[in-house]
Amino acid sequence: MKAAGKNIVVTGGGNGVGRELVLQLLEQGATVFAADINLSALNETLRISGNNKKLFIYAVDISDKEAVNAFAEKVIEQHKKVDGIINNAGIIQPFICLNELEMDRIERVMNINYYGTLYMVKAFLPYLLKRPEAHIVNVSSMGGFLPVPGQSVYGASKAAVKLLSEGLSSELADTNVKVSVVIPGGIATDIKKNSDIAYSVSTESSKSNMVLTPKKAAELIIKAMEKKKLRSYIGKDCMTMNLLYKLNSTFAMKMIIKVMSANKH
Repeated sequence: MKAAGKNIVVTGGGNGVGRELVLQLLEQGATVFAADINLSALNETLRISGNNKKLFIYAVDISDKEAVNAFAEKVIEQHKKVDGIINNAGIIQPFICLNELEMDRIERVMNINYYGTLYMVKAFLPYLLKRPEAHIVNVSSMGGFLPVPGQSVYGASKAAVKLLSEGLSSELADTNVKVSVVIPGGIATDIKKNSDIAYSVSTESSKSNMVLTPKKAAELIIKAMEKKKLRSYIGKDCMTMNLLYKLNSTFAMKMIIKVMSANKH
């Protein structure tokens, strides 16, 4: 689905990849409804857009089912139609093993990453089915197919997003609504900060050519929508590890353990 002339919802639109998605969709002629829990971050996105009159911002906690339903109803009431949603918002867990991870942290990760995506799909799908052409894009993660030590719950949430998307695509095969799941590797964003996790960023890792910039990640996510691709692996690290995992999962798991052990988080 091309963005031009379409009404598209983007979650996590206050920063990082979400902000880049908003700006690039606007450039391509879409009307964008940006949702984020952080209203000040959304206002900054609006400012950066030049107060674009085709950008509408909404403070929404996507882990709150009733808030998401109210958001969908408000968008439809105000703008009459939605042609696409991009479920980009997400957080990671602290880099600790499951045995040490508190249940409130586990629930927060699952509520935002998985249930937030599910709530958005459930709230907007009835309206998308009424459109002559519509698209759902869900952002998963390399951690959703490759086990990462210290990120088991995050990985489980993103694996759930991947399978939800694939199952939904099959269910909607005979409709006007297409589904894409985008599976990125590392992206140079503030996801650790936004997840309330203490962190340090090494200059080398943030400048690595294996890591996507938010701008490039957003570009590839939009391309997946345009090409109606069900599954898109983006980033050199993700594509490399996907190939290795398919060839020899044990070797790939040992490699990621070695990489994680060599880096401070």
